[in-house]
Amino acid sequence: MRSQQGPGLAATPRLLVIVCICAFHATTAIDIPLEVLGHVNIEQLPTITDQAPSSLIAFPFDESFPMTCEAKGNPEPEFQWKKNGEDFDPYLDPRLMKEENSGTFVIPNNGNLTEYQGTYRCYASNKLGTAISKEIEFIVPDVPKFPKEKLDPVEVEEGQPFILKCDPPTGIPPLQIYWMTINLQHIEQDERVSTGLNGDLYFSHAVEKDSRRDYCCYAAFQRIRTIVQKNAMSVNVKTRKGDGSERANAILERKPSLLTPPGDRSQKKLVKGEDLQLECIPEGIPTPKVEWMKIGDRLPVKAKLENHGKLLIVPRVEQEDSGRYMCRAKNPLGEAIHYFTVTVEEPPEWVSEPESQLSMIGSDVQIKCSARGVPEPTITWRVNGELLQASPAANRKTLGDTIMLHNAKASDSAVYQCEASNRHGSLLSNANIMIMNLQPMILTNNGEDYSAVEGKGAMMHCKVFSSPPSTITWSKDDSTESVEGPRFTLHDNGSLEIHRVEKGDVGQYTCLAKNTEGSSAIDAMLYIKDPTRIVVAPEDLQILKGTTAQLSCLAEYDKSFSDDFELLWEKDNTEIALNYTENSRYVVEDSTLHIINVSYGDQGVYRCVAKSPVDRDTASAFVMVLDVPDAPENLVLSEHKRKSVKLKWTPGDDHNSPPTEFIIEYEENKWEPGNWKELLRVPGNHNSAVLKLHGHVDYRFRAYAVSAVGAGPPSEPTERYKTPPAAPDKNPENIKIEGHLPHEMDVNWEPLSPIEHNGPGLEYKVSYRRQDVEEDWTEHTVKRHSFVVRNTPTFVPYEVKIQAKNNQGWGPEPKIVSGYSGEDSFFWTCPGEVTSVPSAAPDDVTVQVMNSSSVNVTWTRVHKDKLHGHLGGYRINWWRLRSLVDSKKSHGDKHSLTFPGDRTHASVPGLTPFSEYSLIVMTFNGRGNGPGSHPVNFKTPEGVPGKNPVFRVTDVKRNSVSLSWAPPLEPNGILTRYLLEYQFINDTEDVGPLQTVDISNPDTTKWILRDLEPLSKYKFYLRSCTAVGCGPVVSEESTTALETTSSLAPTVGIRKSLSTPSTPKSHVTKPTRSSIATALLNVSSAVNGSFVNISWTPGGQHTEFYVAYMNNREGHWKRSETLNTSMTFHIIEGLQPETEYTVRLVPNSWHDNSSLFEDVITTGSAGLASVHGGISTQGWFIGLMCAIALLTLMVLIACFVNRNKGGKYSVKEKEDLHPDVESQGMNDDTFCEYSDNDEKPLKGSQHSLSREIKAADSGDSLVDYGDEDAQFNEDGSFIGEYRSRKEKRASTEIKAPTQTPA
Repeated sequence: MRSQQGPGLAATPRLLVIVCICAFHATTAIDIPLEVLGHVNIEQLPTITDQAPSSLIAFPFDESFPMTCEAKGNPEPEFQWKKNGEDFDPYLDPRLMKEENSGTFVIPNNGNLTEYQGTYRCYASNKLGTAISKEIEFIVPDVPKFPKEKLDPVEVEEGQPFILKCDPPTGIPPLQIYWMTINLQHIEQDERVSTGLNGDLYFSHAVEKDSRRDYCCYAAFQRIRTIVQKNAMSVNVKTRKGDGSERANAILERKPSLLTPPGDRSQKKLVKGEDLQLECIPEGIPTPKVEWMKIGDRLPVKAKLENHGKLLIVPRVEQEDSGRYMCRAKNPLGEAIHYFTVTVEEPPEWVSEPESQLSMIGSDVQIKCSARGVPEPTITWRVNGELLQASPAANRKTLGDTIMLHNAKASDSAVYQCEASNRHGSLLSNANIMIMNLQPMILTNNGEDYSAVEGKGAMMHCKVFSSPPSTITWSKDDSTESVEGPRFTLHDNGSLEIHRVEKGDVGQYTCLAKNTEGSSAIDAMLYIKDPTRIVVAPEDLQILKGTTAQLSCLAEYDKSFSDDFELLWEKDNTEIALNYTENSRYVVEDSTLHIINVSYGDQGVYRCVAKSPVDRDTASAFVMVLDVPDAPENLVLSEHKRKSVKLKWTPGDDHNSPPTEFIIEYEENKWEPGNWKELLRVPGNHNSAVLKLHGHVDYRFRAYAVSAVGAGPPSEPTERYKTPPAAPDKNPENIKIEGHLPHEMDVNWEPLSPIEHNGPGLEYKVSYRRQDVEEDWTEHTVKRHSFVVRNTPTFVPYEVKIQAKNNQGWGPEPKIVSGYSGEDSFFWTCPGEVTSVPSAAPDDVTVQVMNSSSVNVTWTRVHKDKLHGHLGGYRINWWRLRSLVDSKKSHGDKHSLTFPGDRTHASVPGLTPFSEYSLIVMTFNGRGNGPGSHPVNFKTPEGVPGKNPVFRVTDVKRNSVSLSWAPPLEPNGILTRYLLEYQFINDTEDVGPLQTVDISNPDTTKWILRDLEPLSKYKFYLRSCTAVGCGPVVSEESTTALETTSSLAPTVGIRKSLSTPSTPKSHVTKPTRSSIATALLNVSSAVNGSFVNISWTPGGQHTEFYVAYMNNREGHWKRSETLNTSMTFHIIEGLQPETEYTVRLVPNSWHDNSSLFEDVITTGSAGLASVHGGISTQGWFIGLMCAIALLTLMVLIACFVNRNKGGKYSVKEKEDLHPDVESQGMNDDTFCEYSDNDEKPLKGSQHSLSREIKAADSGDSLVDYGDEDAQFNEDGSFIGEYRSRKEKRASTEIKAPTQTPA
């Protein structure tokens, strides 16, 4: 046994498959096989093999009309024709085209065809007998025409019925009648006006609008492509005049009667298989309605009504559709009834068709012929084309439907014809009766090889031709005994079937055929094979539309079928064609079926078929295609109320992903027209929802479904629905009470959105009072969303509430919120005196080193009395004193992190390994920073080195390469060694083994690699190492020389990249400069945080490709959509920060793995995005920076001028000058500092506390590192004094703007 993992398509050798094939049997067939004729010349009776249809119509657009008659026999038959019962010789008419050795002649369409119209029959004869064809009727249709006649106008009184006669001419059916005007406008038909089966136009009663002069009847004969028109008819309806409309209508009303059919009963006969059509067209006022029924039974299920209920159609009638039918025409005044007696007749149908026979001399022969039909068919016998009575024979008798031949002789061989006919058609059958003796002839080849699978069945054939029939026996391995037993079956056709084959059934088998004339034998060999078996079956799969589905199938089979085994795939029992082109959506690779770009039509049952020449095995899996649900349909608004409406919808197709919820959106046309917003979510099993609405809004609604796959497209919007005005439903939220200035309290709130106004005239009532003090509410009504309470005590609690109102009334009762008035503003300039900033620093500051790049800092809280206001948070400042590699101290840039709220610990990341640092902690409030803690010094442990900034090939020779490099800029520890690796590479997928050189001297910066192969391409990898480990790799490529030469241009034949070493036989694609030159030019990558931009210049040809990228830590490739070189860039988004990725540009081909470009990139940190690849040199970037600089300069000038003006500020200006310290610092993770009462930072100029503070920030207190006049001692501690408040303005920290949700 061996495993098969792919389809094997090869030519099958001469090895017969064990299947059941019906072999020739001498007693039931008439044709003598060609194998017999090749050995002995046996005469055969003529047999008609092809003939023209029973009805041949001479359409005028056909070029000719073949009268086909073909026959076979031995000797070759001769042909004769009869027309209308008389001899007809086509060779006597030169206009007819004849064919050699054929009875066919062709009537050309080049003259008067009517002389050829008639009934033809072909006779094929040889010396043994004559065969005849069915009758062939050649029909030459006349061109249908309406008679030219003058039609009198039809005069009719209003309310009376009338009929417009069509009387279409006769022609080749089917016939279609149309009633139209001269301008080809259809006459409108309804319950009152309709066209009958005979083509007439019936009016149940006349109305005034029926008056017109251009009623035209058009008769269309589709088969002859002809439409004829009857002369236009004129109708004049005379209107009735009465004393009143009611009286006139009473005169017109009458009970129904039938315009057609006449009388109260009729007969209907038709042939089985035709369509039954019964019509009742009534007249009366009001217009009657027609009902249908079948007496004593129900109407057939397949019955249908047309022509506004006046026509009953039963398609393809059967005998059970016979019976009595009734139509009833009713209106309020009465009814009219008509009965139909339907009889279904049948053309002749064979009960026992005469069969051709091969019989031995002296035997009795019976020829049976019987047929049924309605009416009963007439049976006519002929022999060799002549009536039986005209050719008597002594040994022939007719007994009912059977002819008997007693003691048949060879001369009794003949062709017997049986014809059954009634008025609906006829049947003709030729039976060849051959009387002869012949010894057995085995037609199956001798020495055939058969293969079977153990446990399955086997069939070996022995096809015999003889007369009389032979006795057939099978034996095995030269045994004289016949094979017998319950597992062996000998079929009538001579084949031997073995059930449940066993290993012992292998061997040679002999078939022996005997009759009175002699015997014959053949041998056959049977082999037993291992079964074909699927060992890994495909599994059911749920796959998203547009992705690639994969189905795996693994099979085992007999090793002798290596060239004949096939692994095929079927979908819904139809084999999948695999053409392996670029546009093919089905691809099989390594036993796996790939379905590319899955669509809805790909859903179904997929079957893997493992097939050998002797057996097969199958396994199936169901592939379900998933997609987002379709948009809901039929959105309807109902139950309209003042502030609500009910929305109903019909869910769209869920594409096998049932909706989990429906999202309803709204759009209004006043405040934000065209902007759709979410209104409500309802469960996925609902199809309606009551929508709560605002007043005074003109709405539209739409909905979309969300499933586990994703959100579907939105529906079409509803019609608009406008609500009336109403009082506000809610009051303002997010109320903020701030004290920016002493003796003042600023109250700000989030205003109601325009849609929440519920009507015109919106205002806010602001009420406030001191907390815990018995006093009344002070109230003010404003239209803006801020208010300043003046002359307040310093830093005392207040209660505030805000209520909305409009022209319709007040909103609900508001909630009470609490806050404080302005903080203390007194401070002295002498050091040590009281200030408004915190007056104490955190104590017990400790640093715990977590790893080489981060530490954990802890401290004790500053007492509340020392805060002098609301606690904003804590800030940690740190700076690098020196690298431990170099003992020389060199203060680095200061770094800061701010942590809002009350806390006693924090983590400081991003430190440089193997360094000494100093750190202080301080607190801040709304006025600014407090003093810093005593500095704490700490050291970070060793880490792995950074990459080597320089690594190049300096000399290339025949068997050696010289390399040089520079130490890493950040060793992050004591360098201990360098790790140099290299391997042989080429432009294919093959790579050589990886060789390693361990350079233990860290001062080494050059190395020569020897014993290399000449004219070979190598790749070199270098890493620097400390005791902790080795850093990132840098690589070079170079090709050794054919002769010993020195190369000082390391860029020739060298490609620089950052990558990891390859292992042998790995599928790593090497760059191809020729492909880059022809398809892509100047390929480069630019990294920015979590995305990378791949850009290029299109080359001379257009190539489709895709971008593949891999996280080098995870090792999984991902790919983009198909791109084209005519584009200029592609952005890969969603990358992990500070992670190394390999990026490739790969041609879009399944059989070509070469890449156009490869690079290794490292993404930036999450907090600070770094842009690589020359973004600062882009023109748009330079222009943007210039614009920002100019705008900033203009703002600064404006602020300077405004400050120098002095004077009072409006409330809005005070809001801008007094941001919310407490809520922003505590809740929004931001803070704001104030230097004094005169100067405040501009609102919006703030930094986020959740991000790192850049070195340019200088918002620390005067003890922070980086302030003016501040100095360090050798151990990192501060020396110096506090500056005045005015000098500290430059260090005021700037806050980032707070974002509010939309």
